[in-house]
Amino acid sequence: MTHLIELRDIYKIYQMGDEEVHALDGVSLTIDQGEFVAVVGSSGSGKSTAMNIIGCLDVPTSGTYHLGGVDVSTMGDDQQAEIRNRMLGFVFQQYNLIPKLTVLENVELPLLYAGVSASERRSRAVEALDRVGLADKRRNLPSQLSGGQQQRVSIARALAGKPSVILADEPTGALDSRTGREVLGFLQKLNREGDTVVLITHDNAIARKARRIVRLQDGRIIYDGDAADPKAVVRAEEEEAEA
Repeated sequence: MTHLIELRDIYKIYQMGDEEVHALDGVSLTIDQGEFVAVVGSSGSGKSTAMNIIGCLDVPTSGTYHLGGVDVSTMGDDQQAEIRNRMLGFVFQQYNLIPKLTVLENVELPLLYAGVSASERRSRAVEALDRVGLADKRRNLPSQLSGGQQQRVSIARALAGKPSVILADEPTGALDSRTGREVLGFLQKLNREGDTVVLITHDNAIARKARRIVRLQDGRIIYDGDAADPKAVVRAEEEEAEA
């Protein structure tokens, strides 16, 4: 069986003066199509490094990473950019919307860079905005939207590329708790509709909105299982007690 995401014995080692820092220390992980997985850990756990490797923004020091059956762990920058644009949709803490462009134009922009025709860009952008409930806001500027609506636009922008994976990095970090719950609800809805979602977070309460939790500590996986399993909560409490 070919996994959508497959990390095998991944190490990421940084040289800090005379010391080697193992940001990832032998991580192995598989994620299949249609999963909703939260990669969670405190600062320094390795979750951001894991996100950069999963997102084809960095390469491991050693080990292999297959995305959709393709080995991307030794690709150069141009090859990584191509597979990143084709297979991954990013949602970041900051919405990264261009203020002078309308909502529709913001969603279309990555498709323009990808060489998609004007009519196809428009069709896919409208469809993506409809999926996040903002088709009626397509002529608005970002400044005319709430924070939660702007984050939903960034989700639509990710969806318009028809990615294999939605990679959400602390997507509620800039939002109040109520609006954050709404954005998480949209990610859950997209997952129920068949999208694969990988959520990166430091927040245990947010992580438990996923179906599966992968918990990192000191660059190693210390829990990988059902988000509703009591052991996931025990691990979270232990980690907080140690902090």
